[in-house]
Amino acid sequence: MTHPRGAAAKSAAMSAALSGAVDLSGLKARADSVRRQPPAPGGPGSPPAAERSADSADSAGSTAAVFEVSEATFQTDVVERSMNQLVVVDLWAEWCGPCKQLSPLLERLAKEAGGAWVLAKVDVDANPRIAQLFGVQSIPTIVAIGGGQPVDAFSGALPEPEIRKWLDSLLDALRDKLPGIRAAEEANGVEPVEEPDDPRFVLAEDAFEQGDYAAAQAAYERILDEEPANDQAKLALTQVKFTARAEAADPESVARAEADPADLDAQLAAADFELADQRVEDAFKRLVDVIRRTSGDERNRVRQHLVELFELFDSADDRVTKARRNLASALF
Repeated sequence: MTHPRGAAAKSAAMSAALSGAVDLSGLKARADSVRRQPPAPGGPGSPPAAERSADSADSAGSTAAVFEVSEATFQTDVVERSMNQLVVVDLWAEWCGPCKQLSPLLERLAKEAGGAWVLAKVDVDANPRIAQLFGVQSIPTIVAIGGGQPVDAFSGALPEPEIRKWLDSLLDALRDKLPGIRAAEEANGVEPVEEPDDPRFVLAEDAFEQGDYAAAQAAYERILDEEPANDQAKLALTQVKFTARAEAADPESVARAEADPADLDAQLAAADFELADQRVEDAFKRLVDVIRRTSGDERNRVRQHLVELFELFDSADDRVTKARRNLASALF
């Protein structure tokens, strides 16, 4: 996702690291523990004052555009809410000068949004575990949460036009995934502008649907020649290449690979066949094992093939996570 112009390079790096890589369920156990404690305020085992304050505001925060969040309410107010609408988390502190400029701006924009997105404010001094969860190194830090995961972030007090552009890009990207965005826009009489289909992608997709994988591959490669950083084209190209190989896969490739472990072509073909046959872990293990016993150009060829197979899955898929760990162990 494109970051606002003028955002620091570290903000882009932070966003890339956050996206799909932070387990936001990390505070769930803490929240459940707090909720199980006796409710008597100030009594033994009752939650700290900051958490009681946040809990008492929870019912109001359920419909408010701006609300405070604590470690105890993070799971409900941020993670679960983000399954329906965009939640922007503002990590701030009383002593932070830039926060005093940015926070009021975000609050105003959230109220103007009419429910298309909401602002969850986190005092990092009162809730250090939330800051640790995101690996925050400076404040203000702003993290966008959608579908239960971080999707983008920036740090520092950016100008209003850049923040509006950032928010618009997030809403555009998540509109079809989070029903609350479109519902809020419809309730406010906002008609989202649908961008026309890119004819280059239409051409590639038509070729793919017709089974002309060579033409589809060529079309996506032309897009990447013009836009080397186009992630949509990169992913589509990987999918086209694999689909072509999978349809041509020979069931006997696994037997040939078992008969001759040194035959790289057979090993790659066998992994493709296993993946197409839904034997995902077998395919990953096969290539990791080949990497363990090869070196130089041969190892790099197999590693590249394996990484391309990873790209066919969600990065949070447990099978991919496990295979990536095994790959790192095999390489280093």
